[in-house]
Amino acid sequence: MHAINRIQMPATILIADDEPANRELMEAFLEPQGCALIMAEDGQEALELFAQHQPDLLLLDINMPKLDGIEVCRQLKKNPDSRLTPIVLVTALSALEDRVRGLEAGADDFLTKPVERNELMARVRALLNLKAFTDELERAELVLFALASSIEGKDSYTGGHCERLSNYSTALGRRLSLPEADITALRRGGIVHDVGKVAVPDSILLKPGKLTPEEWKIMREHPVVGGRICAPLKSFRLVLPIIRHHHEKCDGSGYPDGLKREEIPLNAQIMTIVDIYDALTTERPYHQALPSEKALGVMEQEMQKGWLDASLFAEFKRMMTGK
Repeated sequence: MHAINRIQMPATILIADDEPANRELMEAFLEPQGCALIMAEDGQEALELFAQHQPDLLLLDINMPKLDGIEVCRQLKKNPDSRLTPIVLVTALSALEDRVRGLEAGADDFLTKPVERNELMARVRALLNLKAFTDELERAELVLFALASSIEGKDSYTGGHCERLSNYSTALGRRLSLPEADITALRRGGIVHDVGKVAVPDSILLKPGKLTPEEWKIMREHPVVGGRICAPLKSFRLVLPIIRHHHEKCDGSGYPDGLKREEIPLNAQIMTIVDIYDALTTERPYHQALPSEKALGVMEQEMQKGWLDASLFAEFKRMMTGK
């Protein structure tokens, strides 16, 4: 029999099973590997312990009192804060229906009873490695979000701008029935769309008056710079077009690429619309905040000039007015 390498990273694993013998067996296999183990006797307790300890991985028996393993899995996977935590469902050999339901709930893997040590360790190690990788991605995203927040914080007039854009754009995306991947891209794009302004000098970024042609040229580079900053993150693949193209206009007069109409990615057009609305409805050095109705009127004029897509603006207007 081949030796199984010890798990290399400190890992916290939540085991949920109403049968003490099953929990003890898992404990006997995993504890010698250096894992910190948390035990739950039913699905409800599993959710409570997850909230307290934020484990790296869950091993859930399917048949448990109060909440079964599939329902626990479903609840955790629909929550953005826990959906990347790996979940293994433990099921009987012949329970094909349970496996189908488990996949629909978002389970990452399955183990068959009685659990065999080598198989358990191989699956646990693979999923913990995946969790470590996704954690690294999340840390990189947090750095970008912090950078975007620091840029926003330089200007007292733009406080909360990024969060509002995330909320507006994801709400509009859901009204348009966009896929969840696009909703996530809009949420992230709202936060980091102006991250390229890190390369814009404060003398330009915070200038209260009109920019000179030379200053404007520097300012217009921020979507390109932002795209370069975020390009190494593969998880930002759908965010990059938002960053680069959120200042394009449907008549081709925008920047940086002068794209027209359908050449502009839909998510970028969504960000453009909500960005304009937020700029109009918040106080800036160069104008007072407009009431929502007047801001929509200004945008209507911009739409008539050909700057905004008519159908997309109409849907946004309905969302903001409830009509």
